[in-house]
Order: sequence, then structure tokens, then C-alpha cells
Amino acid sequence: MGHGELRGVVALDGPSGTGKSSVARRLASTLGARYLDTGAMYRAITLAVLRAGVDLADPAEVTRVARAATLVQGTDPERSTTHLDGADVGVEIRGPEVTLAVSPVSAVAEVRALLVAEQRRVIATALDDAGGIVVEGRDIGTVVAPDAALKVYVTADAEARAARRAKQDAASGRASTLDATLADVQRRDAYDSTRAVSPLRAADDAVVLDTTSLDLAGVLAALLALVDEHGLLAQPSGRVHG
Repeated sequence: MGHGELRGVVALDGPSGTGKSSVARRLASTLGARYLDTGAMYRAITLAVLRAGVDLADPAEVTRVARAATLVQGTDPERSTTHLDGADVGVEIRGPEVTLAVSPVSAVAEVRALLVAEQRRVIATALDDAGGIVVEGRDIGTVVAPDAALKVYVTADAEARAARRAKQDAASGRASTLDATLADVQRRDAYDSTRAVSPLRAADDAVVLDTTSLDLAGVLAALLALVDEHGLLAQPSGRVHG
């Protein structure tokens, strides 16, 4: 049975390793919607900061670099691209150096304000052009798109998330061990959930989806059911049903 097209915003939040990036792309593709990876945007700004050689603990310098950077985040779920100052940095932003530095950079209030404004612009454009968008990150339902029609907080236990991350790293040719990946997952969790600006948390009206025992197909099926339940599917005639 075919699905209709998404109408509105689906906000997917949660810590790393829950599978939200993979399922967000798949959900957007299935429903003919756009897709926004906000984490990639923070990673790109982090790469710019690292290239500039500024002190990560100096928010003024980090903000200066962020303001000077030209960041373009693609919204095609079939080919999500990240361009920094005209160059495709999609592979480089997934490296270990950026992974270690992204939390302190993304905790800078001015950086978040800059990127949230850009994310809202991208969302508005996608709604005008395509009618629907799936946005994933850590503060989508709470800050970026608090009026999203559907908010889902995707979670899983730390060990399962570390195993997924290690598998992704291996598939991409990045060297890692399960112990090191678990330590990094736990470090990111602590940092992101305790930062002063836009801490990682579920929105009050979010649906919590535990993916510990689910594969990608299972998570996608659960999300498709939620989209349908919230009446966000438009049939080919353009009629939204609920």
C-alpha cells in the first residue's frame, strides 16, 4: 500500500546512535518530503573553527568564525550534502577531530542562534516548495520548530547506540573500537544534556520512541504510523486525511 505525501514538519530529536539520521532520510524519501540534518550544520561550523585554529573555549572567536563561514545544507533525502565555503565537506565533518569538538562549539549561544535562524529559514522554504520536511537534531521540537505537527524523541540504551556508531564508522572506513565509541557516546550525552543553551531533552508533547530493539525497518514503520495518526499525509489529490 502506498503512502501519501507529508504535509508539515516532523521533528526528530535524540542522542547520537539512535538511528534517527538514517530513518529521518528514509522517512522523508518515502513521503516525498525534504530532509534537514541540523547536526551536519553544527559539524560544518566546527570544522570551520578547527581550520581557523581558534580556541574552542573562546566563544567570541568561535562566533566570529561561524559568522564568516558560508554554510549550505542540502535538503534532498536521497543525497544530503553539506557545503562549507563552497566545498563539499560531507565526509570530513564525520571524522574524529570534528566529533570531539562539536559539542563545545554547538554549546556557544551565538552559534546556536545563527544556525537556528538558518534552520528555520530552510524549513520555511521547504514547506513552501515541497509541503513537508523531516528535521532531525537535538533541539528541533524544543527550540527550532516548537510548533511542529509531530515531535518524536528517538532514544536507545547507550550500549546499543555505541554498537551502531562503531558499525557505521567501520562501514565508512573510520577506525574505532566499541569501548572508545561507548565512551564518546556517554561523553556527548553528558555534554549535550547539561549545556546551558538548548540542552538535549524531549519536548513536553513529544512521542518517545525507544529503538534499542528495533531495526531501521521497524523504526520507519513506527514513524510512518505516527505520521498517519497525526493526519499529516496528503493523498495525490492534495487532500490531507486524518
